[in-house]
Amino acid sequence: MSVVTVQLGQCGNQVGQELFGVLCRDSSDAREKRYGDCSRERFFRDGPSEELVARAVLVDMEPKVISQIITKAAKSGKWKYSDKAHFSQKQGSGNNWANGFCVHGPSHEEAIQDLVQKEVEHCDRLSGILTVMSMAGGTGSGTGTYVTQCLRDMYPHSLFLNHVTWPYNTGEVIVQNYNSVLTLSHLYQFSDAILVHENDTVHRICSQLLNIKHISFSDVNKVIAHHLGSVLQPTYTSSLAGLYSRNPIGELLSCLVNHPEYKLLSVYNIPQMSTSSLAYSSFTWPGLLKHLRQMLVADSKMEEGIDWKVCVPATGRTGNERARNSQQLGFNTSLANLLILRGKDVASADAASFKDPGLYTPWLPVEEAFSTWNSTVSFNGYEKAATLVSNSQSLLKPLDYIVGKAWNMFASRAYIHQYTKFGISEEDFLDSFTVLEQVISSYTHF
Repeated sequence: MSVVTVQLGQCGNQVGQELFGVLCRDSSDAREKRYGDCSRERFFRDGPSEELVARAVLVDMEPKVISQIITKAAKSGKWKYSDKAHFSQKQGSGNNWANGFCVHGPSHEEAIQDLVQKEVEHCDRLSGILTVMSMAGGTGSGTGTYVTQCLRDMYPHSLFLNHVTWPYNTGEVIVQNYNSVLTLSHLYQFSDAILVHENDTVHRICSQLLNIKHISFSDVNKVIAHHLGSVLQPTYTSSLAGLYSRNPIGELLSCLVNHPEYKLLSVYNIPQMSTSSLAYSSFTWPGLLKHLRQMLVADSKMEEGIDWKVCVPATGRTGNERARNSQQLGFNTSLANLLILRGKDVASADAASFKDPGLYTPWLPVEEAFSTWNSTVSFNGYEKAATLVSNSQSLLKPLDYIVGKAWNMFASRAYIHQYTKFGISEEDFLDSFTVLEQVISSYTHF
């Protein structure tokens, strides 16, 4: 089954290009033919030449970035974007969510839908639609949200996974918190799951683990693409013993989204290091999994500087008691976790420590809350690698921060006129705050 990716805005298109580069290299380098074939079926189709064509639609209101990434992909000589699967205009959204959602989205709805439909028609079977976008700007967030809404109406029985890039806390867009609140509140209605990467966290990975001195957006995007590829590439799942999963988005959602109130997913990945360091490093599964579990417990996206003092609260208490204890200890409670193991001797990896009932909310049995996927094929240069996709409380603090910042601006009526002139009312803002306050409450008390 295939995945159609819709890249939206500058950030979404740049992340998408890095992602397809990782997927193509990984599938080409794989020593196992079935793995490579399965990956290519998911994300690429055959073009008129020997090059693979990405199953993707590119959307931006300015042509510069789309032109750049199309050229960059073609230079690889291994894959490219379709010549007819992109849409752009000559005027952006000015970092204004309302402009993207109320103006550009409706104006170009039919053209964008037509491009997606043509790409879907190239699939023998559609696993789902992956959108890649930012929350801070105007096109990625505003137009991206509108496109998600339209595609959900167009494909009501398909699965939708939205990947969003969370803005830096000290970003350059003064209204980024407004844009983020409006994006998340609307996506919560139309998406089946929202997979989040925080720019601040990825930036620290680049600096502290990859030893990059002058970090660029390209460096950040490569880390995000590595994480996404480690989640989306073929694996064996418990439901398909001996066969690679044929429905990557459906399997992912089945493992992690057990209730429509809980849709926020985070990614933990280990190991992460520079190429020069990797050549002189060796890893064991017990060591990797021990660190990964503590990364989850202490909500640290990096293995460096993990707080080992944070421990799992005792089981056998009421939900409220455990919630209070978790907050006091700084413990990250999970609703569901998916562990993905890739590489050498993967059959010897023992994931029993992730089945501790104390890691999870008490109202869901551990056998339903925890899943494991694996592949003997190494990924992106790492002989052994582990990825944890988690539906947990890890996004509570950043979400609360963004809502609080946006609310303070809204209370003083700062920049509201820039949104109302495009059709977003103050009541729309209040509705969005209400939606996210409910999400915060649900994740706090589950």
